[in-house]
Amino acid sequence: MRRNLVMLVSLALLWGASFMFIKIADRQLAPATLILGRLGLGALTLAAIVPFTVGWRQTLAATRENWGWLLVVALLNTAIPFWLLTWGETRISSGFASIIQGAVPIFNVLFALAFFREVRVTGLRLIGFALGFVGVALIVGGQPSGKVLGALAVVGMAVCYALGGLLMGRHLRRVSPIIIALTSTSISAFADLPAGIVQAPHHWPGWKPVVSVIVLGVPLLGFAYLLFFALITGPGAAYASLVTYLIPPIALTYGSIFLGEHFGALAFGGLALILGGVSLGTGAVALASLRAGRAEASEAA
Repeated sequence: MRRNLVMLVSLALLWGASFMFIKIADRQLAPATLILGRLGLGALTLAAIVPFTVGWRQTLAATRENWGWLLVVALLNTAIPFWLLTWGETRISSGFASIIQGAVPIFNVLFALAFFREVRVTGLRLIGFALGFVGVALIVGGQPSGKVLGALAVVGMAVCYALGGLLMGRHLRRVSPIIIALTSTSISAFADLPAGIVQAPHHWPGWKPVVSVIVLGVPLLGFAYLLFFALITGPGAAYASLVTYLIPPIALTYGSIFLGEHFGALAFGGLALILGGVSLGTGAVALASLRAGRAEASEAA
C-alpha cells in the first residue's frame, strides 16, 4: 500500500512539473519544435524499455493488428493535445493550464453521455459534470481577452484526452499500455517532424529550454508512463486516476515558486469546482460512502 502511494505521489510530482517546463521552453522555442523534442525523446526512452517489458515481437504484432485505432489514439491522445497545451501556455500561465487539464474526467462524462453507452452516467456523476463544467467556464471566462484563446486551446486538450481515453478503452483494451504509449509518441513525433524542423531556431536557444525539453521527454514522459502503467496493472486504473486530483495543486505550487506566477480567487475557485466535479463525476464520493457504510455494518456485526 505504501509503495503504491509513493508511486502515485511521484507520478503527480512529475506530471505536475510538466506545465512549468513547457512554460520555460515556450519562451525560446516554437511549440512545434518543443513538441518534436519532447515526443522524440519520449519515444526513444520507451523504445529502450520495450525489450525488457513486452518485447519487440509482441509490440510489432499488436501494432500490425491494431494500427488503425493506434493511429487515431495517437492523434487524439498525444499529437493534438500536446500541441494545444504547448500553444496554450504561450498565452496563459502554467497554473491555469494545469487547472483546466484537471477537468479531463468531466469531459469523459460528457462523451460517455453522448456516445459511449457502455459507460454509465447517472445521479451524482451528472451533478459532478455540471459542477466541473462551471469551474472550466469560470477559468476561461475570467481570462483577459488576449488570453481566452489560450485557455480554450487547453480546454481542447482536455477534450482530446477524454475522447482519446474512451476510444482507447473501447478499441485497445487488450493492447499493452506501453505499446500504446510507444506508438502514440512515435506516430506523433513523425507527424510533427516537418513543422518542428521548419520552426527550429537558427541559433542556440540557451540551456534552460534545452534542459526543459530533455526533462519533458525523458523523466516526465518516458519514465512517468512507466509509473502510470505500473499503477494501472497494480492497484488498478481507478487508483491511478487519483493523480488527477494531485496534479493541479502541485503545478500551481511549482508555478508560484519557480515562475513567479500569482493566483487569486478565480484560480482557486475554479480549482475547487473542477476537483469537486471530478470527485462526483468519477464516483469517488459514492465509493467512499459505500466503504464507510460497509465498515459500519462490519462493526455492528
